[in-house]
Amino acid sequence: MNTHDLEMLARRTRALRETGVTLLFASGLLALFLFVPLRQQSAPPSSAAIVVATSTPSSAFAHVHLEAKAAIVYDLARKKILYAKNADAQLPLASLTKLLTMYAALSELSPNTPITIPASVTHLSEPHAFSAGQVFTLSDLARLTLTASLNDGAAAIALATAARENDSESSMLAGAAAALNLAQTYAVNGNGLDVSTAISGGYGSAYDLARLAGALVAKSPTITSATTHSSAQAVSEGGTFFSVRNTDPMVSIIPHLLLSKTGYTDLAGGNLALVFDVGIGHPIAVIVLGSTLKSRFTDGVALVDATLAHFAGVASL
Repeated sequence: MNTHDLEMLARRTRALRETGVTLLFASGLLALFLFVPLRQQSAPPSSAAIVVATSTPSSAFAHVHLEAKAAIVYDLARKKILYAKNADAQLPLASLTKLLTMYAALSELSPNTPITIPASVTHLSEPHAFSAGQVFTLSDLARLTLTASLNDGAAAIALATAARENDSESSMLAGAAAALNLAQTYAVNGNGLDVSTAISGGYGSAYDLARLAGALVAKSPTITSATTHSSAQAVSEGGTFFSVRNTDPMVSIIPHLLLSKTGYTDLAGGNLALVFDVGIGHPIAVIVLGSTLKSRFTDGVALVDATLAHFAGVASL
């Protein structure tokens, strides 16, 4: 995506950022309003706050047109689908597979676990950044890997996790998918690279990926927050400094972003995963699968735009 395209996206989404701030402030006022009576009365049913927030119209998504084969907007706080297009279709994930790899690793290993880059992963296709023998903490390697979608970093983390579990890489990833009840998700490798012209490194549905992205944010917000900046930095245990650029050029224009992850291969096309807060403690997942290299970003913006309009109670912004 070139500079002109980004400038157009930035202008289009300026209203989104302003709306996001307004929604966040309004959520705070609503929370304060609801909290005061709770100190004086018995607690109301948990659905009371939901009634207020779900009174917005669904027409905000009526005119959304996407290039993507499948997509979803999923309210992680309420476990509710706000928008879906072929959300249960099992499609190639490309580098969105790395979200499953990180969830598996962080479920098994401490963030401070040292991960050594094995020679076997240094030949993987770009993007890659490391040399054999370099050592990072899992936390640092995960931040670099997710931000820049590094194939060698993801492979190293997957191998280390499988070794700790004394299992194969594919079985280790299958266990992580099963733990989250991701019925449409499985992975052949930890980086998502196509295995052949007919077999992808990972498969899943938009619905599965929305829940996976939300689970990863909940498990390690400090790691996923690295993906919301234009770059990430870390130092190996040997003292080598690394700085990598984010593969998502939209991170500066999505309000209250919690996670961003891109993916692209010949089999998958353009994929995108976003998690952002629409209010205080109210995360929303946006997943785009099977779009194009450029349109995954415009698809993502369109869904974020519609989501903010939905919660603002208007048909469009």
